[in-house]
Amino acid sequence: MTKSSYSRDEMRALGQLSPFELKGRFMELADRHAASQGTQKHRAATVMLNAGRGNPNWVATGPREAFLALGHFALGECRRVWTADNLGGMPEEYGIAGRFRAFARANPNLPGIAQLESAIELGVSRFGFEPDPWVHELADAVIADNYPVPDRILTHTERVVRGYLQEEIFDGRPPQNQNLSLFATEGGTAAMCYVFDSLMANGLLHRGDKIALMVPIFTPYIEIPVLDTYGLEIVLVQASMFAQTGVREWRYPTEEVAKLADPSVKALCLVNPSNPPSLALSDRVSEQIQEIVRTDNPNLMIVTDDVYGTFVDGFRSIAADLPRNTLLVYSYSKHYGATGWRLGVIGLHDDNVFDDQLAALPDDQKARLRERYGTLTLEPDDIRFIDRLVADSRRVALNHTSGLGTPQQVQMTLFSLFALQPEGKAYKARVREIVRTRLELLLEGAQMKIAEDPKRAGYYLELDLMAEAERVHGKEFASYLKDNYEPIDPLFRIAEQSSVVLLNGGGFDGPEWSVRVSLANLDDIDYLKIGHHLHTILGEYLDEWRASAGEAAVPRQGSATATART
Repeated sequence: MTKSSYSRDEMRALGQLSPFELKGRFMELADRHAASQGTQKHRAATVMLNAGRGNPNWVATGPREAFLALGHFALGECRRVWTADNLGGMPEEYGIAGRFRAFARANPNLPGIAQLESAIELGVSRFGFEPDPWVHELADAVIADNYPVPDRILTHTERVVRGYLQEEIFDGRPPQNQNLSLFATEGGTAAMCYVFDSLMANGLLHRGDKIALMVPIFTPYIEIPVLDTYGLEIVLVQASMFAQTGVREWRYPTEEVAKLADPSVKALCLVNPSNPPSLALSDRVSEQIQEIVRTDNPNLMIVTDDVYGTFVDGFRSIAADLPRNTLLVYSYSKHYGATGWRLGVIGLHDDNVFDDQLAALPDDQKARLRERYGTLTLEPDDIRFIDRLVADSRRVALNHTSGLGTPQQVQMTLFSLFALQPEGKAYKARVREIVRTRLELLLEGAQMKIAEDPKRAGYYLELDLMAEAERVHGKEFASYLKDNYEPIDPLFRIAEQSSVVLLNGGGFDGPEWSVRVSLANLDDIDYLKIGHHLHTILGEYLDEWRASAGEAAVPRQGSATATART
């Protein structure tokens, strides 16, 4: 057995880093271990298994082929207008839908043409689009010869994406008598930055205000609010429930959620399904939050990041149940294997507390904001919060060049239309099956137990190693671990000994001795290996504990150093 080459003091210092920065140290160790293996054949078999980042190793091919087919058609439209060496004109709208039909008939074997035809037809049949303006928006946008107009999101794109969100994120039951306005952004990460910036710039949040975070949560939601730019006070709503068997459930006790009833808590941020526990909000918690808004904190501003919603059957965003209070952030990156496309969206229903609170600001604040937005309109008081997000994303002065790139919006549109068709529903079932298979293999290798939960997305898994140690071997063993090792010691060991990279759950404001495993970015069998490595590491600690008490190591199933199931 081999302890980490890092001292406890060094680990304690490194434990202050963001998990995504600490990951760099783990990757160095994992690479070093892989390179140190004896023969070239052995080195080839020892590769780093990086389960620390959530970039999936699948891609949705159909909507991408449709995008490329659209590009072929659109370039032909440019050459039709103006033909010269490497020089074309802008696509013309009149008659373009008929010309597309002729193009599709003439190119039946072009990859993606059938998917593109069905997508365009769905726009007409389901959303009632006029064919020429609809096809022209797609063709002009894929060529990218214009600024995004409207800057918030293209007209047809907004209607398609709204329909996608209503079906996939609102469980097909959108709130009645509410229109969802959208702002297309450079991924979910840009959306997060824009939201915090605009809340502060518009006086909806001030330095020192309290905001609540439902934790564990994606680390930027922890790290952004405490930057000196914002200086917000954080109230943690902790998922601290355990099952009777001693297994952590990653669910929120009623008394934790009750913290939101304090009117001094101005905003709530949550990732739903959560990251890293990967569980959608339970009906009990959702209903409790709804009741708190109705009775105790009616102006609570909620920001929900629902990127993993498509991995849960029957998922329903809290934005559907609390439409007035909730700002929705969504990204296409995980479901479609599209992190490089940077496709995100912010959604806000037209009747909302954000605009209500803008209207209720004191006169001096309104005067400041009139000056801020006065170059955009003669009636700056009337600018809605979602449109202020757009302006603020370009420091207001560059509002005329704001907006997500038009080819990105086309791919977003094609992803959305794909999801609404039978092929897209089959694809969704397949990617759900992938992560669930990997979850089962990881648990098989680790010989660990997790709580059964129908709202589990399974995109990540957060394992509480301390809870597992206490459940299987008792409180004395758990106390030994706490007294003698840093919480990130297992992550250093598994990187140095097995070339496996995981992230520390404590960095997500989860339990210090928890680890986060991405189930999206490695081959299925790799998760069985990672599970075995975790099993071995826990076995080493058990042997060290027994040795400290003068006991002999006990052989265990599966590995000479792996911890036993009892």
